[in-house]
Amino acid sequence: MIALLAKRFIRNYDSPSEPSVRRGYGTLCGVVGICLNLLLVIGKLIAGAVSGSIAITADGLNNLSDAGSSAVTLAGFYLASKKADADHPFGHGRIEYLSGLAVAAAVVVTGFELARDSIAKILHPQPVEFSVLSVCILAAAILVKLYMALYNRRIGAYIDSSAMKATAVDSLSDVGATSAVLGCTLLGHYADLSIDGWCGALVACLIMWAGVKAAKDTIGPLLGEKTDPELCREIEQTVLGFHPPVIGVHDLIVNDYGPGRRVVSLHAEVPSNGNLLEMHDAIDLAESALRQRFHCIAVIHMDPVECDNVQVTAMHSRVAELAAQIDPCITIHDFRMVTGTTHTNLIFDLVLPFGFRLSDDDTVRLLRQRIAEDDASLFAVVTVDHKS
Repeated sequence: MIALLAKRFIRNYDSPSEPSVRRGYGTLCGVVGICLNLLLVIGKLIAGAVSGSIAITADGLNNLSDAGSSAVTLAGFYLASKKADADHPFGHGRIEYLSGLAVAAAVVVTGFELARDSIAKILHPQPVEFSVLSVCILAAAILVKLYMALYNRRIGAYIDSSAMKATAVDSLSDVGATSAVLGCTLLGHYADLSIDGWCGALVACLIMWAGVKAAKDTIGPLLGEKTDPELCREIEQTVLGFHPPVIGVHDLIVNDYGPGRRVVSLHAEVPSNGNLLEMHDAIDLAESALRQRFHCIAVIHMDPVECDNVQVTAMHSRVAELAAQIDPCITIHDFRMVTGTTHTNLIFDLVLPFGFRLSDDDTVRLLRQRIAEDDASLFAVVTVDHKS
């Protein structure tokens, strides 16, 4: 159904990276989610009233919070699509992450409220009336929520939306919660067990767990998480495609200001004896290629390196070898030699992984010691970088 509605109402529906298309999918899924959840609320509240089951009523109230969550997601997509302005030069895309966090918070609060009511039902149990209508409504609700989980997950991945992925997790938890309610309803009737309150508590726990998981998925982008290694590789390969003059890439940073709103910066190594205007033109073309392919703001800094100096090349290789002897994950870049009358400075950046077993100072001290053992006239001027 979502695919058919997308073809009908979303222009260029097959271009998910375009802001208007993302907004269209977010609006469509939000409206469908609100409508389906309201139908489930009505059905479950009727079933809960007929049977007197706290678990069914609690599940219905959970769907009411889901309708509110869909409304929050809808508002989040609308606000996130606002254009950049003087106060927010990189746009408002992170509002989408905030809407996902709001959805997760609403899920946790709902689970807590349901847990409280369920504990009261455990302490003061009441008989539950078995109803075929209730069973049919619960079975239908499971199918509807499974459908919602599948389309939210698929569209969330298609447009890279944390808010929709959080909604998909919520819907999937609802499938488990409603299945538990249905199972306990049948078990309570046929086995004559008073487990309605316990079932409600189980539903509450599932709901709170889903909320915590969804919150974790949305907090990551807000705090600034590690960039996808595959994306980094594709960015580096795109820039290296402009060889010559680009002969190396390092210091890649990707700042995420919301889906489709990235700022990419990196250093591109170029020959120090190359034509400055030609190299600058190639860098401009590389920035343009990054903007077109990844829909980002791209900034590339040129780093000149000596390519035809045999002595510098040999020394670069030797220092890289000494660094790798400390740990194979260590690399160097931006290597230069400045020869003086009493000693020679080797100037370079040392790249260490986050959480390396040695401190930055100890690693630099050890590398300097090994370089001096090779040649006492060499002194390393080291700047430490970190990379995951």
